[in-house]
Amino acid sequence: MRNIFTICKKEIKSYFSSPVGYLLLTMFALIIGFFFWNVVGYFAIMGARQMQSGGNMNVNEFVIRPLIQNMSVVGLFLIPLITMRLFAEEKRQGTIELLLTSPITDIQMLLGKWLSAVVMYGAMVGFASINFFFLFAYSNPDVKPMLIGLLGLMLQAGALLSIGLFISTTTKNQIIAGATTFGVALLLWTFEWVAGYETAAWAKVMSYLSVMSHFESFTRGVLDTKDAIYYVSLTFLGLFLTARSLESLRWRS
Repeated sequence: MRNIFTICKKEIKSYFSSPVGYLLLTMFALIIGFFFWNVVGYFAIMGARQMQSGGNMNVNEFVIRPLIQNMSVVGLFLIPLITMRLFAEEKRQGTIELLLTSPITDIQMLLGKWLSAVVMYGAMVGFASINFFFLFAYSNPDVKPMLIGLLGLMLQAGALLSIGLFISTTTKNQIIAGATTFGVALLLWTFEWVAGYETAAWAKVMSYLSVMSHFESFTRGVLDTKDAIYYVSLTFLGLFLTARSLESLRWRS
C-alpha cells in the first residue's frame, strides 16, 4: 500500500508542478459555475410562476440533477486530459524503463497512477460542488439524492479513467492518448442512442454497455446495485488491460 500511495502522491504533485492541474480545476469550476447560474436562474423564474399558480418545484429535480448531468458531460472532455500523460509521458521521457525495473509491481504502479487520476477528478468535482452550498443557504434540498448523484459521477469517472490509463500505456504521444481516450469514452457514451430506434438484441447489448444508461438512476438519487456493479466491472476491465499492457512492456524492455 505504501508504494501505491507514494506513486499516487508523486503523480498528484506532477499535476500541480505545471499549469495542468490548476487549469483543469479552473476550467471545470468555471463551466459548472456557468451552468449553475443558468439552472438556478431558470428555476427561480419557473418557480415564481409555479407559486403564483399554486404549484411547487423540487430543487433536487430542477437544479441538482441537471447540474450533476452537466458535470458528467464536462468530465467527458476533461478526463482524457487527466489520463493522457500518466504513462505516455513516462514513455516519451524514457523513464518507463526505470519504473518497470524498480522494485514495485505492475499492480502497485497502475493503481497508484489510477488513484491519482481519481483524486484529481474528485478535486475538480469537489471544487465545483461549492455551488451546492448556496442552495442550502436559500432552500432545502435533499442531501441523500445529491450524494448518490455525486457517487455515480465518481464511479463513472473511475471507469473512464481506467480506460484512459490503459490507452496511455499504448503510446508515447500524449495527444494520441488523449484523443483516443476521448473517442472511446464518447462511443461508450453514445451506445445508448441505438436503443432509441432499434429493438434487436445487439442494440440492447450496446445500450447496456453505455456509461450513460447506468448513470440515469444515480441522477435520480437511486442507488441501483446493477449500475454500481457495471461501473466497477468496467473499471476492473480497464485496470486489467493496463496490467497486461505493462506486462508486455516489461517483457520488451
